[in-house]
This record gives sequence, C-alpha cells and structure tokens, in this order.
Amino acid sequence: MPGRRINRTQVAKYMEHRKELDQEASAAKVGISVRSARRIERAAGLPSKQEPRQWRTRADPLARWWESDIVALLTTTPTLNAVTILEELQRRYASEVSPALLRTLQRRLRQWRAQHGGEREVYFAQEHPPGRLGLSDFTDGSELGVFVEGRPLAHRLYQFALAYSGWRHVEVVLGGESFEALAAGLQNALWQLGGVPQEHRTDSLSAAFRNLSAEAAKDLTQRYETLCAHYTMRASRNNPGASHENGSIEARQGTLKDRIDQALLLRGSRSFATLQQYRQFVGEVAVRLNARISKVFAVERAALRALPLRRTADYEELQARVSKFGTFSVRGVLYSAPSRLIGHRLTVRVHLDRVEAFVGGVKMLSLPRARPGQRRVIDYRHMLPALERKPAAFAR
Repeated sequence: MPGRRINRTQVAKYMEHRKELDQEASAAKVGISVRSARRIERAAGLPSKQEPRQWRTRADPLARWWESDIVALLTTTPTLNAVTILEELQRRYASEVSPALLRTLQRRLRQWRAQHGGEREVYFAQEHPPGRLGLSDFTDGSELGVFVEGRPLAHRLYQFALAYSGWRHVEVVLGGESFEALAAGLQNALWQLGGVPQEHRTDSLSAAFRNLSAEAAKDLTQRYETLCAHYTMRASRNNPGASHENGSIEARQGTLKDRIDQALLLRGSRSFATLQQYRQFVGEVAVRLNARISKVFAVERAALRALPLRRTADYEELQARVSKFGTFSVRGVLYSAPSRLIGHRLTVRVHLDRVEAFVGGVKMLSLPRARPGQRRVIDYRHMLPALERKPAAFAR
C-alpha cells in the first residue's frame, strides 16, 4: 500500500509465492504493487539489509533559512517550538514562508533535538512490594461545587493510599494543608487500615511550609518525623516540583474527584444539610473504591506492621493570654472566653476542627476552629453576663 514500508516478511512471502506464480499474482498475494515486486527482484537482498538512501527526492523547503535563521534561534533558545519559529520566519520573510511548512519544520526540529538537544528527564519504572509504601496528598475539592447549609464549601480532600494495592482513605479538610490536617488524616487512615506500612511519603508538605520562617519550617519537619517515628514508618518526601515522584497518589487524586463528581450527579444534588453529611458521603465513595481491590488488599494487609498501643498528638500547642475584653488570639483569629479567665495564660491546643484551652492541665473550654477567611469565633454565651450588667455596650 502507498506510504507503508515493505517489511522482510512480505519479501520472504513474495519470493515463496514467486516459485509457483507470476510476478503480478505474487505481488497481489502479499499486498504490494508490481513495481515494488520488480524492485525486490532487482535488489541484492532484503530491504532491511540495504543501505539507507543518501539522496533527496525533492528540494529541501527549509534550506534557505535552516542554518542562518532556524539553527541560530535554536542555539540561542533551544526550547522554542515549531509554531513560534515559523511565525518568526513569516515575520522576517513575509509571503516567502508558507504555513504549510509547519509539519516539515516540526519533524526537522525533532531530528535536530535528537542530535543537539539537551539532556531530558528520565523516568524509572517502580515496583512496590506489599506493605512498603503509603502516600499522603491534598487536592482542592472546591471545583466539585458542593454546597453545605446553602453556601459553597471551600475545602480540600486529604487522601492516603497504599502504593501496592491502591487502598485509600479520604477525608474532607477545611482550610489548608496544615500539619494538623496531615496528622489527623494519616492517623485516622492507619487505624482504619489496621496496620502500618514501612514508609510514608508526602509532597514535601509544600503548603504547610509556605510563608513560614526557617525556624518554624524546621519545627514542622521535626513534628512530622516524630509522627512517623511513633508509627515506626520511615518519613520521605519527593523533590519540590517533581509530582511524578508521588505518582502513586497523584493519579488517584484525579480518579477520586471524578468518582465523587459522578456520585454527586447520580445523587441529583450537590447540596448537603450539614458538613457531617457531606463527610459521610465522601467516605461512602471511598468504601466503594476499596471494594474493587479487596483481593489484592488482602495480600498487602498481611504484610503491614502492627499499630502502636495508642495514637500520638495530632494538634499544635500554643500559648495565649486572655485580654480584658474576654478574648484571646490564636494564629490571627480572635476567640472568646469566659470572663473568669481574663488575665490567665492559656495553653491552647489547635486541632483540625477545634481549639481547646487549658489552665494548669485542666481543660477550660473548647471552641470550633475558624474556617478559612473567618477572623473571629465568638460564643455569645461568654458575653451575656457582662452585657446584662452593661446593656448599653450591646448598642455599640
């Protein structure tokens, strides 16, 4: 057929048929033209044994500009693509350069880069034995268009997955990729899993470290390594910007959001009465995904290490003083407190979903943690006694 090379199998079949049939019939048997058959009979050997052709069958349409313009551009900026170079040639030489040269230019650039291009990224296939590697990652879930209590829900999805079997645990996270979110999600995943892999990998906790001082970033690194050490896991991170090194979890983020989106379409509504209802919905999607890999998961489950006797801390501990206004500040958010705590220094534990305050080891209050963009968390019950004594303060 025109445009297709004749392979050695066709040549061998042709020569076999030629012993009994004429040239035209033999050519038809192997799907080649009579002209190709005559060329095969004139040739000294098989096509694969012949020297490649050293001459052109038509004039080179890029010859005028190849060395003077194209190679000069590539030498200066090797990453230029064919479209950009063609547009530059058209700008320089106007109507002399035809848009039809694009494909020819693309082929020539590919050949030039094979000979003179720089080094490229090499990917190495990885094999994951059972029980060796678990991975954690966050992804933006706002694009799912979920509404809770009538308002759009800005949230992320935390996902833990085992590299060998693909078993996964998913949680809804309000806020950023904080250490508290990672610690709570990871521990929930391990205790639901009922075992511990040898190694845990993240994407360098890039969001958790962003805009932090070197001292604060070092503190988070130590806390993360302490968390992994408690579960006898080796902590590892992929190189910044090299998401393919975390490919076993990155690919699953796309499938997770696709399955949640499909489940929302099947549900017929993206609105949920409460946040807990949405979290339960996401958990059910994860359970259905895990049901598909039950056999291979059974193999990996047997290779996991045992859990420790108890969980470790999944919160950050800070100090705060209650002001004369009956409030204290944590991470730039103002929280209210009972007036009896005014002047006291609190030990504040910042959890993923709540803030707890202690005085001398005794828990004094627990408040829901501020949502993203929320600057105040005020419990009106803390203010009522004072407002009763000073009713005019309410007006102001």
